[in-house]
Amino acid sequence: MDPLEGKTLQFIVEYLVEKYGWDELGRRIRINCFTFEPSVKSSLTFLRKTPWARKKVEELYLRSL
Repeated sequence: MDPLEGKTLQFIVEYLVEKYGWDELGRRIRINCFTFEPSVKSSLTFLRKTPWARKKVEELYLRSL
């Protein structure tokens, strides 16, 4: 079974923020939406338009399970 099945991008971002916090998330995945005035909304906007960044977020989520 695919662990990403049924998980929205918003769920994944909120899970990672709760687990790591914005600072650590920004260190683990170096993208501005996690390091410069981070918010779930701005991160979702960026990640939905940027497939390589979304892939990194999904990979971190899978590793953190």
